[in-house]
Amino acid sequence: MLRRLSVAVAGGLLLASAVAGCGASDDAGSGNSGGGGDDKITLGFSQVGAESGWRTANTKSVQDSAASAGIDLKFSDAQGKQENQIKAIRNFITQRVDVIAFSPVVESGWGTVLKEAKDANIPVILTDRAIDDPDTTLYKTFIGSDFVEEGKKAGQWLVKEYEGKTETVNIVELQGSPGAAPANDRKSGFADVIKADPKFKVIASQTGQFTRTDGKAVMETFLKSQPDIDVLYAHNDDMGLGAIEAIEAAGKKPGTDIKIITVDAVKDGMTALSENKINFIVECSPLLGPQLMDLVKKAKAGETIPQRVLTEETTFTPEQAKEALPSRKY
Repeated sequence: MLRRLSVAVAGGLLLASAVAGCGASDDAGSGNSGGGGDDKITLGFSQVGAESGWRTANTKSVQDSAASAGIDLKFSDAQGKQENQIKAIRNFITQRVDVIAFSPVVESGWGTVLKEAKDANIPVILTDRAIDDPDTTLYKTFIGSDFVEEGKKAGQWLVKEYEGKTETVNIVELQGSPGAAPANDRKSGFADVIKADPKFKVIASQTGQFTRTDGKAVMETFLKSQPDIDVLYAHNDDMGLGAIEAIEAAGKKPGTDIKIITVDAVKDGMTALSENKINFIVECSPLLGPQLMDLVKKAKAGETIPQRVLTEETTFTPEQAKEALPSRKY
């Protein structure tokens, strides 16, 4: 479960503004009230939420890596709401943290608050997800996966799987959260690959909000409205796992009656893959913490850093999942 950390806030005004995470989410820190008090770096980090096993592993990686690097982490959970994230970033600015990092809930609408951070001379690092603002000076770097490439890998496997066959392949798609970079890019990358062959038809596409519960509910709807489904493409493992429950409840065999492609490669997804309930998984590693802390140190020191840092990832078949599972860290 996502670990909450307590925030050390100095002064009544700061206390009043410390609702950055909103609702039940708290800003977190490990002792210092802000940057500049000593040589220790203070990082303000705003997370999307805890919507999936991937996100939980990502949060743990950031928290553990900050502790190992001796960085004072102030953590905020946006609970999937952009307004919470904007409040958190403004709170970090008020606290004068040394560096701000966040995984954007959606791609658009960040210009104003990031301009505030820039005016305060606080460097910003985007993690996992990008933004679509044309002013790239608003952040120092973006570290994360190539989501378009992930979608393309999913499409390439599908094309190869049905190579030489002429019958129509009916596909249903479980999209991620609307407006989120991984949802947009995984959809476009997949569509770009399969469009060359008219036998591939996406007959239904709907958001499952990256959650297992919504993935199950939407798949139940698909199964009722679409009598002939050949393939499910889910933008993450959790939605795919929820869909498996719906498929089994409908008396069908996941991985056989309906082929399933997902993205992430978290342990639960890899387990289902090893059991042939999922046919193919495109990896998206959540373990960004060590690389992030290295970038935080360089940003604080004013060093030049690449504006785009890619994570190294692979793909998995059922056989490869069986080999990888014993040593899987997430």
